[in-house]
Amino acid sequence: MDTGNVSAGEASAAAMVARLDSQRAAFLTDGAVPEAVRRDRLDRAMALLDRHQDRFVDAMAEDFQGRPKLMSLFTDLATPMSALRFAKAHLRAWMRPERRPVEFPLGLLGARARVEYQPKGVVGVISPWNFPVNLTFGPLAGILAAGNRVMIKPSEITPATSEAMAAAVAEFFDADEIDLFTGGPEVGKAFSHLAFDHLLFTGATEVGRHVMRAAADNLVPVTLELGGKSPVLVTDSADLALTARRVVAGKMLNAGQICLAPDYVLVPRAREAALADALIDAAEALYGDAAANPDYTSIVNARHRDRIVGYLDDAEAAGARLRVAGGGSARGGGQNATALPLTLVQGGQDPMAVMREEIFGPVLPLVPYDRLDDAIAYINARPRPLALYHFGTDPAETRRVLDHTRSGGVTVNDVIFHVAQESLPSGGIGPSGMGVYHGIDGFRTFAHARAVYHQPKVDVLGLLGAAPPYGAKLRRAMKIKMRR
Repeated sequence: MDTGNVSAGEASAAAMVARLDSQRAAFLTDGAVPEAVRRDRLDRAMALLDRHQDRFVDAMAEDFQGRPKLMSLFTDLATPMSALRFAKAHLRAWMRPERRPVEFPLGLLGARARVEYQPKGVVGVISPWNFPVNLTFGPLAGILAAGNRVMIKPSEITPATSEAMAAAVAEFFDADEIDLFTGGPEVGKAFSHLAFDHLLFTGATEVGRHVMRAAADNLVPVTLELGGKSPVLVTDSADLALTARRVVAGKMLNAGQICLAPDYVLVPRAREAALADALIDAAEALYGDAAANPDYTSIVNARHRDRIVGYLDDAEAAGARLRVAGGGSARGGGQNATALPLTLVQGGQDPMAVMREEIFGPVLPLVPYDRLDDAIAYINARPRPLALYHFGTDPAETRRVLDHTRSGGVTVNDVIFHVAQESLPSGGIGPSGMGVYHGIDGFRTFAHARAVYHQPKVDVLGLLGAAPPYGAKLRRAMKIKMRR
């Protein structure tokens, strides 16, 4: 393999431009990308994950200063492996040209039309720190299936994992197939300004705005997987014990450091106290003293821990009530300084930071409502979220929630699970993102749908009278075309 992959130290802007030029030249020289080549790249990506799984898991534990290794295998290794395997299994069908009808009577005259899904060229991937391996290698399923080459900029917040991924990529791929660039914000800024054929960014909404502005300079199409405040809407028909177990399991996975984590819970006012009890019970049953539990993830660093604690301080000072699972302090402490327990916020008000900002941690505000339409109006008054979670067994309620809200995706009677289905598109809407990937939708996001039309030998313009001088023949044809 080419040893030019960047695997140590910060990349320079010049090195990234040179690699982009080199990858694009190789792409253009190759022309069509055969199925066998795409399968080989998918196979090598899977082999990479398999061979380096222990190294990646250890690196994530180091970066987070405490992250369960089995959880990392589940969230960061098995998940992208499934995506790559799914792409390989469906690759031939996805690559097949799609026949399209032609306008009458052109088909009778021998005209043909189809769509061919061509690779775009070089795709840039900016991946985040919260699931650093998953959100680097998962998108490669669609990108490689579509026949592209790839340049990757992982997060500097998880440096050990980024270095491990860089070394693994260099081992399995020529740098003109996939290259990975480590470094801090300046490297990320330069990377986002490159003239890719497509750019995928996963991360915070505010950073996404900067990435989109940078991409606009070169008219680079973007897919943005952002975040926001994903609501849980609990209705009167919901089983509260089941709701609490599933919400807590999703919220406390990775200590809430998930773009799809439940960010607040709308609950009928009369059921708020019972749901709060059930949530605390569920958290204590799963984790006990979370800060001392080896199956619980730490907050990634002190800065993020301080940000979350700041939300709690602000809320409590403004009159909100905090309820902490496990009997400890909402501010953590003890043997793991960056681990925080699940904390419920009750009596929250809109001016509070915890009610406005994406939390990205184990803090869960409860918002009581009186009528279902009030809850729906509350959701719709805020930026469109990446996900919406509805708990209830009344199909009419579910239909009303689905019809009268907008979100990137929905899971009914659980949280997060919609994103685990490779057959479903994954993506946001408005401030929570744009564009989708996963499965065939990812393949088509990273491919160019090229229209191909074959004209018959017949003089079509002459038959229509559509070439000057215009007269009665074209008038008759237009009368047919203008029929309602």
